[in-house]
Amino acid sequence: MARRSSHRRQKSSVDLTRYRTIIPDWTQFVDAGSRPEPTVFRVRAGRLTPDEVLGRLERQGFVLRPLEGQPMFYAVEAGPGPVSMTLEHWLGLLYVQQASTGVAAPLLDVQPGQRVLDLCAAPGGKTMHLAELMGGQGCVVASEVDERRIRGLLGNIYRLGHLNVVVVASDGRTFPEEAKFDRVLVDAPCSGEGTLRRRSGTAPNQSKSFLRYISQLQRQLLHKAVRLTKPGGTVLYVTCTFAPEENEAVVSDILREAPVELEPVNLQVAHAPGLTSFQGEMFDSRLEGAARIYPHHLDSGGLFIARLKRLDGDLTDKNWSPVPKTFPDPESREDESGSEKLVQGALSDLVERYGIDPDPEWRWTVRGGRVWLHAAGEWPLSSWKEGPWRPISVGIRAVDFDSRGRARPTNDLLRIANKRIKEGLIDLTRSELQLLLHGDPVAVDFPRRGPVALRFEGDVLGRGAVTGEGLKSEIPKARAQDLTRLGSIV
Repeated sequence: MARRSSHRRQKSSVDLTRYRTIIPDWTQFVDAGSRPEPTVFRVRAGRLTPDEVLGRLERQGFVLRPLEGQPMFYAVEAGPGPVSMTLEHWLGLLYVQQASTGVAAPLLDVQPGQRVLDLCAAPGGKTMHLAELMGGQGCVVASEVDERRIRGLLGNIYRLGHLNVVVVASDGRTFPEEAKFDRVLVDAPCSGEGTLRRRSGTAPNQSKSFLRYISQLQRQLLHKAVRLTKPGGTVLYVTCTFAPEENEAVVSDILREAPVELEPVNLQVAHAPGLTSFQGEMFDSRLEGAARIYPHHLDSGGLFIARLKRLDGDLTDKNWSPVPKTFPDPESREDESGSEKLVQGALSDLVERYGIDPDPEWRWTVRGGRVWLHAAGEWPLSSWKEGPWRPISVGIRAVDFDSRGRARPTNDLLRIANKRIKEGLIDLTRSELQLLLHGDPVAVDFPRRGPVALRFEGDVLGRGAVTGEGLKSEIPKARAQDLTRLGSIV
């Protein structure tokens, strides 16, 4: 996705009319670019069926339309308010995402069990789409350099409950190369001209120094991606800009310099072919097989996509290993035996207190005295040499322990477990939920004190605690505040 840079001097106005010669339906382009972009969302696969999610939204008054050629994507044509302000969004049953960006992930043709890398991952829309297309199996490594954006990435992963994603803090240019991937996505930083609909048809201004910097960065990232891809694997290069200098020119250089072949992109949605020349500059003729999506094609943003196949290299790759019981953390004091005890204690509590029957695909690791839940059968972290990268998470934080060593399942775990929870549940009325969210206890008749799962109209929202003062909410403050803003709760 486009990212701002500190290169802000010598700003020059972006003249989109320079693209008039390459966009034959220019009037439609201008018209679409000046209109607000409609809201589109993707149903989170594997939680509820699309019919269940759509039915819930339609009963609230939303009018929805499926997007042709884009399974699981729906446009909001009318509704009582933003779809992002619904309980379904809060629960992670859907993800608001541009129609154009939803085209990218399926082009990598990921399969369950594969090893996949998103080299510039935040905010995570494409990362999570890849994780879903893999059926929650295999491993998606999500790399991001910006700490603030990492927090947003983690928030989305936890909310939607993706267990096969490993998050790493790393500059893509210095990403460790010891292990290879089946698929690599480079959603490269760019000048962001394709986001013009957020600015009433005006592309963001960028300095000349930024434009020189960004095209160099894009080449570095794409070269890195090729080196990280195993022979026969696929690299997908994506930007949200129209600029050939950041699109065809970059890929043309890579085709000349790296052991790759361009694979033609066959899209099931409206698009234009890649360019083979622009303003006197010639590009590799194979770039006609790339794809350009303009705002009028999908009534969305702009996107450029090129798919590359890695041709040669060493097929041997023994640098992937099972995720250990103890997360590799230099400051961690856990050992394998101590980690096993924590995991067993957490599982026993989940079974005895909540009657949860764990999914056979669930796996567990320990970090910082906490138990994490994941579904990654393997990862490359154990083989990576020390360097400018830092492991952040695998799956979701699942179980904490209080000062007395008692297990406390996280709100994310309880929300994801949902229908697996058979005991330790308290069903709330709307008025009771409102009181809890505002910090007030609720009188309950429950056989024992301690943590419980809070359920509202069939959905587990998170954790509460039965105390001497009554039932209290233990949903994190920020998440509770978000709930209080939802029309279905208020």
